[in-house]
Amino acid sequence: MPDADTFTEPAEPVTGWGRTAPTVARVLRPRSYEEAAEAVRACGARGGIARGLGRAYGDAAQNAGGDVLDMTALARIRSIDAEAGVVVCDAGVSLHRLMEVLLPLGWFVPVTPGTRYVTVGGAIGADIHGKNHHVSGSFGRHVRAFDLLTADGTIRTVVPGTDLFDATTGGMGLTGVILSATVQLLPVETSLMSVDTERAADLDDLMARLTANDHGYRYSVAWIDLLARGAATGRAVLTRGDHAPYDALPRRARRDPLAFRPGRLPAAPALLPEGLLSRATVGLFNELWYRKAPRHRTGELQRLSAFFHPLDGVPHWNRVYGRGGFVQYQFVVGYGREDTLRRIVRRIARRGCPSFLAVLKRFGEGDPGWLSFPMPGWTLALDIPAGLSGLGAFLDELDEEVAGAGGRVYLAKDSRLRPDALRAMYPRLPDFLALRAELDPRAVFTSDLSRRLSL
Repeated sequence: MPDADTFTEPAEPVTGWGRTAPTVARVLRPRSYEEAAEAVRACGARGGIARGLGRAYGDAAQNAGGDVLDMTALARIRSIDAEAGVVVCDAGVSLHRLMEVLLPLGWFVPVTPGTRYVTVGGAIGADIHGKNHHVSGSFGRHVRAFDLLTADGTIRTVVPGTDLFDATTGGMGLTGVILSATVQLLPVETSLMSVDTERAADLDDLMARLTANDHGYRYSVAWIDLLARGAATGRAVLTRGDHAPYDALPRRARRDPLAFRPGRLPAAPALLPEGLLSRATVGLFNELWYRKAPRHRTGELQRLSAFFHPLDGVPHWNRVYGRGGFVQYQFVVGYGREDTLRRIVRRIARRGCPSFLAVLKRFGEGDPGWLSFPMPGWTLALDIPAGLSGLGAFLDELDEEVAGAGGRVYLAKDSRLRPDALRAMYPRLPDFLALRAELDPRAVFTSDLSRRLSL
């Protein structure tokens, strides 16, 4: 058991990756499962929430005036079945670490978002998705079991097909603290990707290309120019690929086909001038990015880091938005609701939102998590400087469009959704709230997000 003064740390600043709502909390750093249980039992009136590497964009891993459990010290890989491709690891292990250890054995993580600096616990809590959702679903689909520390200080082993599993995958840490997980991996022959790239002239052209050919690729994503207007509205660069087979490698790469060599660029300045990301500068960037992309190129070999995590090569890239930070807005609308997507893209273009990090993907079959974000349909994600005039009201209007089309907003990226909009977007919310009330009647697990959305 920890010493009596183990959890006497002073309060310290805590914020999400978007840096829009910094708060102050007591940050506890348990070094064992026993210390994690003690930390949960010691939570004060404001409760506590687990936190990984801080890549939730909004306020999901913050708890103003309360406790935050930094789980990154619990980072052991406990066992690897190299034959079956199954790993058992602590929740604080990052996807980056899994890649380092597992790629030389011929295994890759089953799902990765746009950053590899996400913990396994965070991947489950947010039920993360990647460029392969149309094939592989979200992260929770590949989890065989996890150990969950609940509000009463006990540890439960949770398996798929149970209510607690479905409430926790996508539950944003509000059912308990994930301590460890058993994850099924993906076999690969190399650490390179075979990538096809093409340009789409507008949004309809892009959707047609995705619909016609996505089934032939494991991974698919489109960068979309949200400042283009008129006939070019929604023009995009479509990138699709799969893990390169050994036979596709040039001779020199065959010497070490499973080497993991992530690149790294110089860190972004601590703060850049506030006006740097204006409509004019982002418009110029978007024009250059679109024009430099090939009209059609097949079979290009790329490193994993270049294909999946290009921004991880720029430490602290979130600083490019200046002191005010940025809002990440991601929504999904179902197939058959393409008119809603077209209307939203046109509205964003007319509004002149200076977003150079905007991507469109297709989702496959939804996963069973009650608050899991993906559903069959189209998902658009974009970054917007938080200081943009009238942004809050504009996004509220988009929320109404999304909810009216039966869609939803991604909670792991949200920092400003209203409770009434949440209820309209997530039909299993009543089930989640009922289980949460039964499992944690004192609301020990609390976050700024849960207070804002009355979860």
